[in-house]
Amino acid sequence: MTANQQPQYDVTRRKVVVAGAGTVAAVGLGGALAANAFAGERRKTPGEECYRLTSETVEGPYYIDADKLRQDITEDREGIPLLLRLKVIDSETCRPIRDAAVDIWHCDAVGVYSGYEDMGNGGGGPAPTGEPPTGEPPSGDPSGPPPGGGHQEPTDDTRYLRGTWRTDRHGFVTFETVFPGWYRGRCVHIHTKVHVNGEWTDAGYEGGTTCHTGQFFFDEESVLASAVVEPYVSNTAERTTLDEDTIYDGSGTRGGLLKLRYDKRDISKGVRASLTVGVDPKATNDGTGTLPQPSASASPSAS
Repeated sequence: MTANQQPQYDVTRRKVVVAGAGTVAAVGLGGALAANAFAGERRKTPGEECYRLTSETVEGPYYIDADKLRQDITEDREGIPLLLRLKVIDSETCRPIRDAAVDIWHCDAVGVYSGYEDMGNGGGGPAPTGEPPTGEPPSGDPSGPPPGGGHQEPTDDTRYLRGTWRTDRHGFVTFETVFPGWYRGRCVHIHTKVHVNGEWTDAGYEGGTTCHTGQFFFDEESVLASAVVEPYVSNTAERTTLDEDTIYDGSGTRGGLLKLRYDKRDISKGVRASLTVGVDPKATNDGTGTLPQPSASASPSAS
């Protein structure tokens, strides 16, 4: 999709074009995660729902429809290696959903989204550089569009830290990327969409519906550890904590809080993240609606 093309929200006609499939090497991350290590997953008992639906959110202004079919989405971005492994299941039956198309996208270490480099850090101007934040809040209004402010047209053809891949017969999908940075008004997060009932062809993925649009979140301990590592240390944008964020609903794994594993002595060696995503494959959740009004404790900004 170029900057002059209109965004395609009719998912019944969406098409993923194969742009190079990467095999997850997980260099320095100790290999793949064990299947039983997924946060929030639980067994069904008689008379009980199988699994709570994972929270829905808006897609945010920086979604680009399925531009790269690949597992390794890093490209040339520097940062802490992150191996993200997800398990997608039907929240009613707990059965894995195979052959779903899962999109993820997020900003780089200094808060810049590919496709929107001209907008800088979170849509608020040039990417920040220099010394670490001092803790003093910057003056002026928050940067970027408000949460749920609508899709923004891409400004360039870069597509790093974006990708789509299919779930296997056990519902698993794995991506190799870097630990995201932050921008003013939002905590550290990764966006995601799950598409079902489409068709995988030699050309990619076509048709289907979007049954889930959500975000994944990182605990404060991991974010603080990342903030003293290059290139994150050069990100001088005011950071919103997990508790201050206007999107995260505080419900833990149900709300998208990732289970993280890393060396607490040196997070730069890499992070392994996992989550079970419970979805309703019969629903349509394209994330183009609006969010609740932000609380007074957090500054609104780009989703």
